[in-house]
Amino acid sequence: MLAFNLPDFTISHKFTGMSRKKIVIIDDEEDLCHLMKTYFLELNHDVFLANTLGSGLSLIKEVSPDVVFIDNNLPDGLGWEKMAYLLEQYPSCKINLISAYDYLPPDLKDRENHTVSILEKPLRLNDLKDYI
Repeated sequence: MLAFNLPDFTISHKFTGMSRKKIVIIDDEEDLCHLMKTYFLELNHDVFLANTLGSGLSLIKEVSPDVVFIDNNLPDGLGWEKMAYLLEQYPSCKINLISAYDYLPPDLKDRENHTVSILEKPLRLNDLKDYI
C-alpha cells in the first residue's frame, strides 16, 4: 500500500476564479486517479475516472469533457497514439498527456493551436490547476 503526504489544498472555488469544468482522468494508477479527483473536487469540478484506454475513450464520448488527463502508458494502449483523434473529435477539449518523458508525438508537433500539454511524472497536485 502506498502512503502519500498530501499538501493542504482545500481551496474554496469562490476564490479560484475558475468556472466549473468536466474533467476526465485516464490512468491505470488508481491511487493517482483518486488523489487527482479529490483535488479537482475541492476546486468544484466534476471528475470522471477510467483506468484503461478503451474505457477512457468511451467515457470521453459519454461525458464530452472540458479537460482530459491521459496517461501515456496504459494496459491496453498508448495515450499519445490517440491525441490526433481526440483533437479532431473534441477540438475545444484541453488534453494533458501524463508521461515519464516530455514527448510530443511527431504528428502533433506541426499542428497550430494544439491543446495538448505534457505533464511529466511525478506530478505535483498544486500544479494541476494550471492545466485545466
